[in-house]
Amino acid sequence: MSRSPLAPRVSLPKVPSRQAVTCPYCFAVTSAHRIPFRCRGQAGRRAGCAPVLDERLAAYTGSAAGASLPPVFAAPGRGGRADCPACGQPTGSRVCGECHNPLPSAYCEAPGRIVALVGAKNAGKSTYIAVLLHELMNRVGTELDASLVACDDRTIERYKRDFARPLLEERRLLPTTASAATSPREPLVYLLTRTRRGRFARERTDSLALVLFDTAGEDLRSREVRDLHLRYLEAADAIIFLVDPLELPGAGSALAGSPPPPDADPDAEPVNIIARVTEALRLRRGMKPGERLPVPVAVALTKIDVLVPEMARQSALHRTRSGTGVLDLDDRDAVHEQVRSLLHEWQAGRLETFLGQQYADFALFGLSALGGVPENGRVGPGGVRPHRAEDPLLWLLYRFGMLDGVRGRGA
Repeated sequence: MSRSPLAPRVSLPKVPSRQAVTCPYCFAVTSAHRIPFRCRGQAGRRAGCAPVLDERLAAYTGSAAGASLPPVFAAPGRGGRADCPACGQPTGSRVCGECHNPLPSAYCEAPGRIVALVGAKNAGKSTYIAVLLHELMNRVGTELDASLVACDDRTIERYKRDFARPLLEERRLLPTTASAATSPREPLVYLLTRTRRGRFARERTDSLALVLFDTAGEDLRSREVRDLHLRYLEAADAIIFLVDPLELPGAGSALAGSPPPPDADPDAEPVNIIARVTEALRLRRGMKPGERLPVPVAVALTKIDVLVPEMARQSALHRTRSGTGVLDLDDRDAVHEQVRSLLHEWQAGRLETFLGQQYADFALFGLSALGGVPENGRVGPGGVRPHRAEDPLLWLLYRFGMLDGVRGRGA
């Protein structure tokens, strides 16, 4: 029997209360009243502390470059500002007490939810990250009346250099990610903020921390590298698993006779990768046998532009989501059931069975980041035309109470 993806919203024990803040960089948890500050420093004629080497920040980044900054100081209290005890200058710049990375004021005042992204080598994670962030900065952000801002300069530069410029401007496909064992991974850290009017016309501001790692597929097959570089899984309030349908056992032959990828590896099958991640989460959380993880999980088939010609016209995956700033629950149910049917048709039903056994809350999706088949290492002639790429995140926003859901809107 299929389980409904839209059961009542579950409580999330891992979500920090408003009395605690989880750093989106090193994932240390700090009391909201004890987050340290960084002095404003000297500027023009303004008096202030001189820069010093911040050893904790240098240790996190692995370099002293850019780590010479005004000092960090403790200032317990409830206010968002404090006076530097050395120079007396007021500052509102707060940092993580462990790694000394900056913490945006909005994130400290309304702690966000951390969403982790996981996928195998051929799932298209880099492409998905580039397109999802672009959609949130533009079309979807406008629809939701939401802002998406990078939490640091490193995120701004890396997104432009490694994602937006090659894919969206130059229309080149993104290369396969190198293993984190040889190339340390820097996360992309964003804050998505929505302001809505609730009861009695009171404004309510909700924040979601998007912490995205472009993880190489082989990292998920190595327990040592995975445990070392994917600590964000332990701190995640939700997970998005990306699945290349051609990696599923029976999908290749079903899709116009397409063979499995040339480097097909049983160890890289989606269910095995998800099982390894799940095992790590259960061990770190001390879960008992039979207990299901409370972390909401979105599992999305990528590249559905390859699937569409093989599906009936009435398939929910043919439809375009209505952009109305709410989640259409009838549409969400229809997409979940369509993907569930495909999994069973392709002898991959055990993936759904495993998810139901291990997670209290999961949903199935189908999306395409590019919207068409690439040619010769480049985006197709029609350009980047994403189809339902935002669906998993919108479902999570609904689960977090940041997005309303409606029924009865029609197809």
